[in-house]
Amino acid sequence: MPIPPMTTPLTPASPASGLNGSQDNLAQSTAESAHRTAHQNDRDVQALIASATTGLVPMFHAAKQLFCTKFIRTERGMVQEGLSPRYTLITLMGLLRLEQAGESSPIAVLPTFEALLRDSFASAKTASSNTTGVERAVSSTSGALVNNTGDLGLLLWLCALVAPERLDDFFAQHDLATALEQFPDARERRTMELSWILSGLAHAAYARPELRERLVPLATRLSSTLQGNRGPAGAFGHQAASSASGGVTGPLRGRLGSFADQVYPIYAFAWAHRAFGASAAFAGALEIANSCADNICREQGELGQWWWHYDAKSGKAVGKYLVYAVHQHAMAPLALFALSDAGGRDSSRELYLGLEWIYGANELEVDMRDAGANVIWRCIRPGKARRYVDEALAMLNVSPKPKTPKELHVLYECWPYELGWLIYAFVGRAIG
Repeated sequence: MPIPPMTTPLTPASPASGLNGSQDNLAQSTAESAHRTAHQNDRDVQALIASATTGLVPMFHAAKQLFCTKFIRTERGMVQEGLSPRYTLITLMGLLRLEQAGESSPIAVLPTFEALLRDSFASAKTASSNTTGVERAVSSTSGALVNNTGDLGLLLWLCALVAPERLDDFFAQHDLATALEQFPDARERRTMELSWILSGLAHAAYARPELRERLVPLATRLSSTLQGNRGPAGAFGHQAASSASGGVTGPLRGRLGSFADQVYPIYAFAWAHRAFGASAAFAGALEIANSCADNICREQGELGQWWWHYDAKSGKAVGKYLVYAVHQHAMAPLALFALSDAGGRDSSRELYLGLEWIYGANELEVDMRDAGANVIWRCIRPGKARRYVDEALAMLNVSPKPKTPKELHVLYECWPYELGWLIYAFVGRAIG
């Protein structure tokens, strides 16, 4: 059963005894508290982290050393469905942050990382020995755990965080420039996947500054490609509109971007600013991240909802439902914290307003957390037909009819990457 929302009344901090200006400090503290949301405090955030950490344990397949794709509520209880190298890579990043903050991870990060790294090296050798063309080279790695550009970017990102000394081995085995020509996700210039590679390069350069000069050309290429997916309002489309492999849907998918297609570029360009800011090619990186963040914050719903789809041309949110819990508690914090850390806009107000949504300040007034399973349910959604109609109307600048509770329901699933990103975003942050 869902647990009731935690109520944590915030009180103004006491003035520091014996210090000049104590009344000013009290006034400032009182003003800050007045603008805080109910759960914008260390106790409640730490409770989220602890629950997420516990909740990840039954999502891990120990024999396969992988996290599942989905964790689903059934009549038999919570059950795993599928296995996902991608979600494993993301979740390991969160658990690594936990370890780096001095906490214990219930799942050892290094052995699973090493297994994925070794598998990717073996697959790279197989691909490089194939001389009959790009398509054959791609298919030859179809049995690999890491077999697309996006996952390769996540593996690089994780490697830079957990074992930066292994980056030389990574770059010796993986020709990222070639991968950008080989894999379909890169050839279609998909925003999320290319952002993961740029993030990986930025973390690699940040962890190993001596690699920076070597990595700048590829990072510059990725930055330029991603900017080609960006509209005048700062929003990103899902992929290049002109992508030859995008088929008849290419132009539409080039104009329509998901929330993921907004937050991962924010993160990537914020970190590119930190890692490559000395390079002229990245002089505008922070502004690109700021512009995209400005847009999603401007479009945020009254209840703090981070909407699902955006029109890259206008920046408007055009496909509002589903509202995913992971956007509220993990992906928005992931990107917006990274941006403020890099010296960009402070989006604390919007970030914590969005977090309130999972505690019950949502369309159904239902707490999305479940104490028994230590999960946060995946989303609130209408029926599929209604979603498609709403998006079509929005693209035609016709406002869809507001949703009523009768049209919405909760999806009782939790995917491990959702909890992984939550931990990654919040661990080590003092909320106050």
